[in-house]
Amino acid sequence: GSSWKSCDFETDLCKVLPEFNLQPGWIRRNGQSGMGPPYSDHSGNESAYFLSLSSEMKSSSATLRTNVFLPTDEELLCQIRFHYWVSQKSGTLMVGLQKHSEDTVTNIWQVSGELRNQWNVNTITINSMENYEVIFSGMVETHRQGESVAIDDITFSEGC
Repeated sequence: GSSWKSCDFETDLCKVLPEFNLQPGWIRRNGQSGMGPPYSDHSGNESAYFLSLSSEMKSSSATLRTNVFLPTDEELLCQIRFHYWVSQKSGTLMVGLQKHSEDTVTNIWQVSGELRNQWNVNTITINSMENYEVIFSGMVETHRQGESVAIDDITFSEGC
């Protein structure tokens, strides 16, 4: 609904994803950047922006961390919907939950090695009794031509 907050990456990151939480390795780009696939955003627009793992990246993984969210209540769970692209050979995207009483990140969703090079969409639902952050982690084992992980249009429900 209209109360969902969206990050489409057209201008910069949104309030939910502060700039300083964009770890080195993620880059905001479009399909015309000459950096390999994807060659458009999830709606097929070549000039529209999305986040992808940079092929210049030294390490093989990069994380994207949200602001701190308050505990969810029973009526309003936090739903996060996002479009993702994971290349078929060596790409992995994970979504994790870090609660404030815990040092570790709990993995709540993961996809790797999609068979078709295309955008997909997923919604995850989060239920937490305490403050938490959500962490998107992308990984590619190699930076061969065409290996990439990308995220577009992350939307957060009002329960977040």
